[in-house]
Amino acid sequence: MLDKIQRAFQEATEAIKEQASNIGDSAKEKTYRLIEEWLKIFPKLEIYGLQMTSFSLGVALSPSLEVELKGDHPKFSTERLNEILEENKGNAAMFSVFNTIKMAYSLHRRTYANLEEPLIVKIKIRLSPEIKVYIGKPIIE
Repeated sequence: MLDKIQRAFQEATEAIKEQASNIGDSAKEKTYRLIEEWLKIFPKLEIYGLQMTSFSLGVALSPSLEVELKGDHPKFSTERLNEILEENKGNAAMFSVFNTIKMAYSLHRRTYANLEEPLIVKIKIRLSPEIKVYIGKPIIE
């Protein structure tokens, strides 16, 4: 009787491990496809005035790609950002980047602080992409 219970437990454990592995492989595949899509926009971001200063690939259970871009504030006036957003309405990744920049500038203006150089945009691509905009160079990261 104890043998049957132990065998049933081992079979259930193996089934759970296999299912978790399949879910993990599926998530990895989806992340790599997402990374491939984002790789296409980095040259376009450079055309708009964001120069890539750092590139990092993390390979683990949850792969990720991190890119840091730097730009000059005068190239990203509210009017110019609105033009860029209009040009990229159909491209979710590009729209997300420039909409985040626009929102960061808008919130920064409300603080009445001076614009510190440079404009830094950090993009972290993983199953759930993350975009951070820095106005000025962060001292602590």
